[in-house]
Amino acid sequence: MAVRSAYLAKKGDKPAKSKSDLKNSGLPAEEELKAYYDMLLIRRFEEKAGQLYGMGSIGGFCHLYIGQEAVVVGMQMAAIPGDQVITSYRDHGHMLACGMEAKGVMAELTGRQGGYSKGKGGSMHMFSREKQFYGGHGIVGAQVPLGAGLAFANKYRGNKNVSMAYFGDGAANQGQVYETFNMASIWKLPVIFVIENNRYAMGTSAARSTAASDHLGARGEAFGIPSEQVDGMDVRAVKDAADRATEHCRSGEGPYILEMMTYRYRGHSMSDPAKYRSKEEVQKMREEHDPIEQVKARLLKANRATEDDLKKMDADIREIVTAAADFAVADAEPDASELYTDIYKTA
Repeated sequence: MAVRSAYLAKKGDKPAKSKSDLKNSGLPAEEELKAYYDMLLIRRFEEKAGQLYGMGSIGGFCHLYIGQEAVVVGMQMAAIPGDQVITSYRDHGHMLACGMEAKGVMAELTGRQGGYSKGKGGSMHMFSREKQFYGGHGIVGAQVPLGAGLAFANKYRGNKNVSMAYFGDGAANQGQVYETFNMASIWKLPVIFVIENNRYAMGTSAARSTAASDHLGARGEAFGIPSEQVDGMDVRAVKDAADRATEHCRSGEGPYILEMMTYRYRGHSMSDPAKYRSKEEVQKMREEHDPIEQVKARLLKANRATEDDLKKMDADIREIVTAAADFAVADAEPDASELYTDIYKTA
């Protein structure tokens, strides 16, 4: 994005264990500014999507990514052209991190013809082959074997690309996930399984629903797959772990599991009041571990940006998101003929 490029040219409790020692490490100024921009774009986009949903402009299901921004942004910082991303229904942040335009994503949310799936997919089913984004998938865990399929294609073609297959702590109990672990390990597929552990699945704490819930990634050890548990609220830790995982995959060593310990501030979906946790718990996470505020504090402390710089960046991002929302509610709905496109037909 032009705005992003302009900025880059200008210049509590530990949530998780990580192999990274971040005491004396950090991101270069350009990377940290980029991470801040990308995470803030996702945050403001999701806030606007929530508003449009409340106004009735978005129908169906809508799962917001607010609080989890560091995971996909940090992972994408380790990606190279051609690497693929596939995820579940909490997917807007992944689309934006892959470089998909805010207007097209928002228009799909409102079911308009300018959306990435021509208004027929909605929040959970968008796709962009150009940006190597292979969906949003509404069936819990279904994207995991598909992600391994993308990795199989990479290995077959002999390239150095990696598939990043995201799924949540709830999906980690799906049988197809372990079938995929097995095949990916046997065939040494270049796939990173990214578990976005936001702790509550659809609304039940992992401690109540999942055996050995303290380290879901360790389940891969049964298949010979190395894993790490990472502070998914710190973009530095995510990027550091992603570098190791991608190097492992690109060198032909097979799959890797990254369990990102993260947290969603909103309910599972827009219809979820999230009464299974206290307001104090959510507020504590916001105050002590917010991924965006952490980067902001470092930028200011290191004099990599001023308060005015960051306020201007926020204003520009809000302008982009507002323009996307305006486009999304004004764009035309798909023509009725679209009912007969992109479907299977038998003779």
